[in-house]
Amino acid sequence: MEAKGLIFVILLSSLCLSYGAEFQVSPLIVEEQLLWMNNIEYVTMYRCPLITYTPKGNLLAIVEGRKSSTGDASSKFIVTKRSTDGGSEWSEESFIYDDGKVVDGDNLGAILVDDDTASIFLFFTLCPHHKNCTITSMMYMKSVDDGISWQKPVNISASMKGDGFPMPFGPGRGIQLKNGKYKGRLLACGHRNSYVQCIYSDDHGKTWKYGLTVESIPSTGLKKGDFAPNENQPEELPDGTVMLNIRNEYSYHCKCRIVGLSTDGGESLPTSNIKFDAALVDPVVSAHILMYQGILFFSNPADTLGRLNMTLRWSYDNGNTWAGAKQIWKAASGYSCMTAIPTSLSKTNQQKYIYLIFEKGAIISTASVSIVKISIDGTM
Repeated sequence: MEAKGLIFVILLSSLCLSYGAEFQVSPLIVEEQLLWMNNIEYVTMYRCPLITYTPKGNLLAIVEGRKSSTGDASSKFIVTKRSTDGGSEWSEESFIYDDGKVVDGDNLGAILVDDDTASIFLFFTLCPHHKNCTITSMMYMKSVDDGISWQKPVNISASMKGDGFPMPFGPGRGIQLKNGKYKGRLLACGHRNSYVQCIYSDDHGKTWKYGLTVESIPSTGLKKGDFAPNENQPEELPDGTVMLNIRNEYSYHCKCRIVGLSTDGGESLPTSNIKFDAALVDPVVSAHILMYQGILFFSNPADTLGRLNMTLRWSYDNGNTWAGAKQIWKAASGYSCMTAIPTSLSKTNQQKYIYLIFEKGAIISTASVSIVKISIDGTM
């Protein structure tokens, strides 16, 4: 894998554009709020938080509520909260999906904004763990009014084209490609049984096709030390290349992140374009990347022993090197997701903020889902 890693570094360096970031990053936490607290009367645990901007320049936070169990295979509902003032105030929660008493219920998921049609897609999966059920279904709900209301869920599993398999999405964001040959494409990624997989649409979600896959080695009977790519987050680099930052489930090569590049809009990902980023130490968890104003941001619990030390990192050269790190929370922390309001939608002074939502507290009894508003230039 060392030779392939060298090839990847050379390729990645060649992909970096000549322009740099508009400014040097100096993160300042401007505000933090607890959006959801666990162990209330109708939920045991909130998990897998998502955050996105909306087509009108607002913010939308989404989370799954596990009703009576903390396990991944349990009955759940999906709730959202919105902010129309850049994250200072948030609405009451809105319940948008409830799986009833199903044992292996809905599994979040990926949130995706189609800026061309001012639509929001929320992807989730039913029966992802095959507990008291046998058929996994890939679903989405769509909002055309900025995330205020949602259309009925659509099952896309039966209509999918190409070679692939039903999978849990994310958790994280789907993306719409903005540059290059595949401009306008919608892309959402996920995993199943330590296979990474993406789906894509070139007609604004009317039809979907299976895209890239990255398989585990071996394909079955995985154990510690095997190559097992898992939960992942796609992001578009400035030249249209899709980067996937991937959970390294069995810590192959290192306790760090797997990174891959797709140069055909998420349709394929050759093994020569896969490397391990030793700088992104990781305890085996879902993490996040965000490209904003020419800067690549990365968030995860930066610890090799446990899910501790939620940290924000940033890179000026598309992740070839990491220029700095900012501790967000020193103690127990889990899954995270980031967004920023595009400059074209930003209201006064909003273009300098990114938003990081994360599980704050021990995973078995997570204290809260917290959102942090971060000024990336160090000013209020």
